[in-house]
Amino acid sequence: MGVYSAMSVAGGAVGLLAGGLLVQYLSWRWVFFVNLPVGLVIALLAPRVLPGSARRGGAFDLPGAVTGSLGLAALVYGLSSAATSPQGVSHWGDTKVIVALSAAAVLLVVFGFIEVRSKNALVPVRVLRNRDRSGSYLISLCVGTALFGMFFFLTLFLQDVWGYSALGTGLAYLPMVGGITVASALGAQLVSRIGARPLLLAGSAAATGGMLWLSRVNEHSHYASGLLGPMLLTAVGIGLIFVPLSLIALNKVAEADVGVASSLVNTGQQVGGTLGLAVLGTVAWSAVASRLHAHATTGHALAAGFSQGYLVSAGIMLLALVITVVTIRVRRADLAGGPGPR
Repeated sequence: MGVYSAMSVAGGAVGLLAGGLLVQYLSWRWVFFVNLPVGLVIALLAPRVLPGSARRGGAFDLPGAVTGSLGLAALVYGLSSAATSPQGVSHWGDTKVIVALSAAAVLLVVFGFIEVRSKNALVPVRVLRNRDRSGSYLISLCVGTALFGMFFFLTLFLQDVWGYSALGTGLAYLPMVGGITVASALGAQLVSRIGARPLLLAGSAAATGGMLWLSRVNEHSHYASGLLGPMLLTAVGIGLIFVPLSLIALNKVAEADVGVASSLVNTGQQVGGTLGLAVLGTVAWSAVASRLHAHATTGHALAAGFSQGYLVSAGIMLLALVITVVTIRVRRADLAGGPGPR
């Protein structure tokens, strides 16, 4: 899990640099096109590198797949469309938003009923009955909500307020990427010694503090004195969370459920990212519009508005801390055991 987290973060670092180079010297469209050769290489290497697995009988949960996928797609579309615009215009009352979110609610409720009754459920209810595992999914949702929104607004802040280029923005994130990598490696070493719960508590607290600190950055701050500290503190917190979160999600899960148990961690982060952009966007852009209406400079208005967004991110990470306290009871000895039904 430590190596997996390190590779994920390393890929993010390469993406930040490559994305900055592509946008600055070619075109933003290349950010999407570059995935084509990467995907082709992976498709060619996969049969040669990945070992085969035994086939397992059973029917495919097509109704669950359709309702779950459409429900999440409608939720993502509705929340993305609902976010307040930079002009401070709220879109929560738009027809397409209401229709999308209503459809998402209906489809996801239907999905839940299907999963409870299906013999070959896409998301077996037994996977969610474990309190520790369900808690890890909620924490994953919080991390995605806080982190994606923070990255989005921090990128806008660096470019629109401080005037950084696309490449400069990517370089500015490198210390944070390094911090997450180091903290993930440290978490992988410590989890077998002190257990997962202390790391989650420390990581959530550190990330909360880092985002609170980040909310104090303004248009007059400097990178070394104002931004580097909160970025590194947040990075340490997030890095400490990654490894124990994955281990808890897979702890004593039946072999047949390993795939779905691990995938729900990623699902939580992706759905959380959408929630973060919608919630933080509403708060931040409303504050920006209010400052502009009060005749503040654009730089001050953006800094003040984004600061409100970072405060919301801090609150969400504080919620992750509370969820850890309430739900996570897994012991260090539990994580040392082999998989089994639970």
